[in-house]
Amino acid sequence: MREIPFNRPHATGREFDYIEQAIAAGQLSGNGRFSARCTDWLRQRTGSAHALLTTSCTSALELAILIAGIEPGDEVIMPSFTFVSAANAVALRGGVPVFAEIRADTLNLDEEHVEEAVTPHTRAIVPTHYAGVGCEMDELLDIARRHRLLVIEDAAQGVMASYRDRPLGAIGDFGCLSFHETKNVTCGEGGALLVNDPERIERADITYEKGTNRAQFFAGAVDRYTWVELGSSFPASELNAAFLWAQLEDADRITARRLEIWRRYHEHFAEAEGQERLRRPIVPPGARHNAHMYYLLLPDRATRDGLIADLADRGIMAVFHYVPLHSSPAGLRLGRAAGELTLTQTVSDRLVRLPLWMDMSDDDVDRVASAVVASLP
Repeated sequence: MREIPFNRPHATGREFDYIEQAIAAGQLSGNGRFSARCTDWLRQRTGSAHALLTTSCTSALELAILIAGIEPGDEVIMPSFTFVSAANAVALRGGVPVFAEIRADTLNLDEEHVEEAVTPHTRAIVPTHYAGVGCEMDELLDIARRHRLLVIEDAAQGVMASYRDRPLGAIGDFGCLSFHETKNVTCGEGGALLVNDPERIERADITYEKGTNRAQFFAGAVDRYTWVELGSSFPASELNAAFLWAQLEDADRITARRLEIWRRYHEHFAEAEGQERLRRPIVPPGARHNAHMYYLLLPDRATRDGLIADLADRGIMAVFHYVPLHSSPAGLRLGRAAGELTLTQTVSDRLVRLPLWMDMSDDDVDRVASAVVASLP
């Protein structure tokens, strides 16, 4: 029986041609012709003031934390139910990740718990848009404004998604995107930083270019460039940018097909949800998601683990997701939890992600859904 993997990266067919063009142009390092096309696309599609291609979303988060000036002892609030990159970015600067509770509906950072986590040491909030469904950004921005905090969106899963008609990643002070091979639009490994505050563009360019004013030099603003701030090497190569450009050209078509797959899953599981055998994803009004993933919440961990094992026996790869950061060895040592985070733990134990990739057939989706329902108690 044909195996159905959890993910299979999609190729548009133009990637190799664009990579050959990049090689022929004689520039393989970053900030070439294809990088410019990608960043122009990102600015136009999101409305962001500035965009920088990075080697990953992890590096985009590290870049944002550097630009934000996070220092030892500074606290940054984020969900515990997220990938480790945001916490690492803060801890690498000597800051303290503060792990907050998630919402029961979207599994996003619970804005009602964020303000309780604020202390005199808090400098920023890093909300994660889980599954490409936007956090309650208006409330988070209001909290940030009242406490003079920065908002750095972890929009790794959010390309082509929006919150109240505002693209994810372009709402806070900064937005961090991912083009990892598991994401909707990919270049294998890659990311981007959106800089939404025009006053922070100059500092962003300096930090991005190893702490030098190289961007000003190429713009003719200075007669030579030199080291002026802390920074590092963040630009993605032209080879990655060339591959990514082929994907961005097809982003609308890719998103449309993924949404078709997502809706097909959703219809399949409606009856089982009505029987209280599982819970389907919830997308609230005002959120336009991008079908980054399709997950289910099962009654308990034993049921979830049993389902994953049963699907594997049927040639279908399903996976769990984040182990809460607040209970991890590094999280206990480097961060702190704002409260008990009971919901975070139970969600982590009960969540399963199903295969979802651009080139899945309807028959693939039907087979996965039927296997899930047949495996449930």
